[in-house]
Amino acid sequence: MKAFLPFLAVIFLVLLVIVGVKAASLYFLFGVIVPYAALLTFLAGVVYRAVKWGRTPVPFHIPTTCGQQKTLPWIKQSKIENPSTTGGVVVRMLLEVFLFRSLFRNLKTEMHEGPKLTYGSDKWLWLAGLSFHWSFLIILVRHLRFFTQNVPGVVQIVGSLDSFLQIGLPLLYITDVIFLAAVAYLFIRRVAIQPVKYISLAADYFPLFLLLAIGCSGVLMRYFLKVDVVSVKMFTMSLVSLRPRIVPGVGTLFYVHLFLVSTLFAYFPWSKLMHMGGVFLSPTRNLANNSRMKRHVNPWNYPVKVHTYEEYEDDFRAKMKMAGVPVEKE
Repeated sequence: MKAFLPFLAVIFLVLLVIVGVKAASLYFLFGVIVPYAALLTFLAGVVYRAVKWGRTPVPFHIPTTCGQQKTLPWIKQSKIENPSTTGGVVVRMLLEVFLFRSLFRNLKTEMHEGPKLTYGSDKWLWLAGLSFHWSFLIILVRHLRFFTQNVPGVVQIVGSLDSFLQIGLPLLYITDVIFLAAVAYLFIRRVAIQPVKYISLAADYFPLFLLLAIGCSGVLMRYFLKVDVVSVKMFTMSLVSLRPRIVPGVGTLFYVHLFLVSTLFAYFPWSKLMHMGGVFLSPTRNLANNSRMKRHVNPWNYPVKVHTYEEYEDDFRAKMKMAGVPVEKE
């Protein structure tokens, strides 16, 4: 049920657009109001979460490390895994953001007969995660051609590299295949591996089904049920210029795709997907581990009345003697 209900939710979203556009002709609602509302929700949510995280007190340096901390001069420090300087933190963050270094080092733990606990490599999850995020980024960059009057050269280069195999017409984008394969693997992993399935929630399945629906609708529009690209660009440019107008000939499938993307944008700041921004504000990643070189005092500590042992003994000395508890003062 944890996977079935999110699946039904995504199907409901798709049917909602089809009925709304085909039967009720709610083009302006799904083509203009919903995208603008989703974008505003996305921006407001991201700012809210960032401000909330930024205001959270972090009095001590608590980086998560897996290497040798800087200590005595003759002990070699792991400057990237356990950085003690700002430069080391920057390098560590770059490796984390662009190459998912911590996930690359992840191990799978299994219990075998004996009982015997074993550890093994788990690089498939790292590869799927890296493939998904990079292909998603490239797809977003490619879509910028619909939101700019003159397509930037960078976007053209990215599109050319993405379709360099030149398979069929229209050209096959490699990231389309990688994106769908990576999301499918992440879903299969959640339902096939029992420990992962046990800890998975509906909130873990919903983004996967939503991303699959977005990818499938996009692939259908490009390779199978063709849409008028010129009309699509005219429509998106009207949204960007804040002079929205409904362009005929776009097709219902485009509104399905647009509504699913809008749902993803509106859902993003309030879900686990917000780890994209949270990684930069995580004290376990963005702080130097210099606790042996610098004393960190909690600035939020306020003076409290303490009860010293001398005062405790003065209060209970007679009872302590009766109970045979040794005292410092007779």
